[in-house]
Amino acid sequence: MDAAEDLFAAKGFEATSMGEVAEAVGIKAPSLYNHFRNKEALYEAVLDRLIEKFKRPMTELVGLEQVSAEQVLAWQRHMIDAHVENPNLARLMQYAALSGGPGVKKLIDELIRPLIAEPVKQITGIDSPSLVQRPDLRPWVVMAFNNIVMSYITMGPMYRDIIGVEPFSDEAKAMQAESINLLTRAFMNYDPDTGQ
Repeated sequence: MDAAEDLFAAKGFEATSMGEVAEAVGIKAPSLYNHFRNKEALYEAVLDRLIEKFKRPMTELVGLEQVSAEQVLAWQRHMIDAHVENPNLARLMQYAALSGGPGVKKLIDELIRPLIAEPVKQITGIDSPSLVQRPDLRPWVVMAFNNIVMSYITMGPMYRDIIGVEPFSDEAKAMQAESINLLTRAFMNYDPDTGQ
């Protein structure tokens, strides 16, 4: 599973062959078919494992009756850590978004839709002029956060020389979390009536 996940994340579903997965594991390709009926089944198993890993923190947040601003900020920091520790989900999602293929519906239904729909309902209790007066922006704010984190994971290596920091180091994770938390606080504190 680890070898398949790494290959799918590096090359995408279409460009990865069962033979490459077998070679990475050190077995012959026909042996893989004893465990997975085809490449789609292997890919689905990889996605299921990643979805379970990333869905757990979201389920915990959604399970709360009301979510405070501090809980949202802590959850954002946790998700950044989770993506840095396992960048393969962001890479797989990028390939899925660009080229489709198996698993797109599963990613949308199990990760993206709940991220946008459920937490958005939960954060209505946060004392925020923006959230109260512009509830229509809530899904867009959640999508923006998701886009920032996902693009940081997939593009981070390109920024290494520009920022002079290893993008997945503890220092970089802390800076990324602080930046996202500042943006989130700015949105929560923004008053559409006054424009401040």
